[in-house]
Amino acid sequence: MAVVGSVNGGSLHSKFQTLPPAKIFNSQKRSTLHRRPPSPPIFISTNLSDVNPIHLQDLYSSCNHSCHRFPNISPDGRVEPVDVDKLRIALSHSSVVVSVFARPETVTSLPENLNTGGDWYRRMIPLTPFSGKLVGFGRAVSDNGLTASIYDVMVIPSLQGRGIGRMILQRIIRLLTNKGIYDIAALCSDQEMGFFKACGFGDDILGSTTMMYTRSGNHIMVKSAGRKVLMVPPLRKP
Repeated sequence: MAVVGSVNGGSLHSKFQTLPPAKIFNSQKRSTLHRRPPSPPIFISTNLSDVNPIHLQDLYSSCNHSCHRFPNISPDGRVEPVDVDKLRIALSHSSVVVSVFARPETVTSLPENLNTGGDWYRRMIPLTPFSGKLVGFGRAVSDNGLTASIYDVMVIPSLQGRGIGRMILQRIIRLLTNKGIYDIAALCSDQEMGFFKACGFGDDILGSTTMMYTRSGNHIMVKSAGRKVLMVPPLRKP
């Protein structure tokens, strides 16, 4: 039987708690289950020339992510593919672009098997945007003076939950704040809200709901597009 308590002056505190072996095992098991799986070796680039629009289009499809707030959705739940020509234009006008690359074999391999077997020669090749596979992406649009908005933060499903999305968002924020831009917003769904809040974003204090102009057939409509979150500035010491 294990004893959990505090020791004061060499003696066990009178108020202690005993945990049976089964509870100790279950507690250790829960901590193991909540442990984040390790991230494979990655290469992070902020160079627009490292992004191949065709590969980025594939990443959008793999993540089932759409550039449109109101995409057409097929009966099986898949969003319409992004137009690669429009994607090229969007990339060229983005103020910040962050892309993440990993070795192709790590995208489908289990973490415990990443360093065993396989092609040893391939593993010796340095990981670069040319030798790696695009597995994550994010971008920001800004006036380069006052404000910026973050879009399209995504990570390939097989590597989600390993902190890669957080690294993308942190790199975008760092590049923007280095330019003196601190009014940084992100439009996100309820499912994405937890991720952005964990990365330092908070609800818009004005309670803004973003409205978007859109066209449906021959009719023009204005729809509510979702909730807006803003980067929360650090507290200043008096």
